[in-house]
Amino acid sequence: MPATTANLGPGFDTLGMALALYNTVELETNHDRLEIDIIGEGSEGLPRDESNVVWQAACEMFRRAGVKPPRAKLRLNNRIPSARGLGSSAAARIGGILAANALMDGRFSIDEMLEAASQLEGHPDNVAAALLGGIVVCATVGGRVVWRKLPVPSGLLAVAAVPSFELSTSLACSVLPSEVRMRDAVANLSRSCLLVLALAEGRLEMLGELMEDRLHQPYREKLIPGLQEVFAEAKRSGALGVALSGAGPTVLALTRDRSEAVGAAMREAFARSGVVCDIIELRPVEDGAGITEI
Repeated sequence: MPATTANLGPGFDTLGMALALYNTVELETNHDRLEIDIIGEGSEGLPRDESNVVWQAACEMFRRAGVKPPRAKLRLNNRIPSARGLGSSAAARIGGILAANALMDGRFSIDEMLEAASQLEGHPDNVAAALLGGIVVCATVGGRVVWRKLPVPSGLLAVAAVPSFELSTSLACSVLPSEVRMRDAVANLSRSCLLVLALAEGRLEMLGELMEDRLHQPYREKLIPGLQEVFAEAKRSGALGVALSGAGPTVLALTRDRSEAVGAAMREAFARSGVVCDIIELRPVEDGAGITEI
């Protein structure tokens, strides 16, 4: 399951993109009891019982099929940083859903699995990108997820500045207002529409202004020291566009050939605010999650 970045600035809960950083899930049946092994990211803090997100997602699919969950062993190899805005929870849920569906001989369709994942996650953008790959535009319409997938523009690179601290989605959502000003809503609507067209047409020179946001980033700024300076330095060093990755705290910059300079600029800007971060170059990928029999 690939990592994902959501929103891309103005596309709040609507746009997502898959990135080449992967978690894997192995599910074996015919065990005496539930066993969960975790290595990599989150291995010290993630639960190893029925409350594990991967297992809960798998159980949801068994429930929908009217099948009793088997006694099983899960092996989770996590490379996606937890609680950083790179889709770790979406990857976990998609992993559980795909594993359960494979055990049931592919009973559920892509759309059915996406609907289940979206309901578990609370929004479709990350789970859609993790399942489908590429750049995904999605919305919940009449209780179902409607989506379209865009190809990744040639030569596009993503540079992630990943702070050392975690930021839970619940905290990042708690600072958002219940109502927004009309002019801010219009600004985001217009930018989102044009951003999708620019990505579809490969007009990457347009990303700088189109990835600006007024609905969530200004409110989350207080949770992420130095955010505006990081944005400014990323652009100054050659980023095509820059935004919070999902709810943050990771900052994602898109570029073609300035990834090293952009990464260094973001690291230095964060450091001036006392934030230590890792810089990861992540290639956007066309393929989403997949199944391999072992």
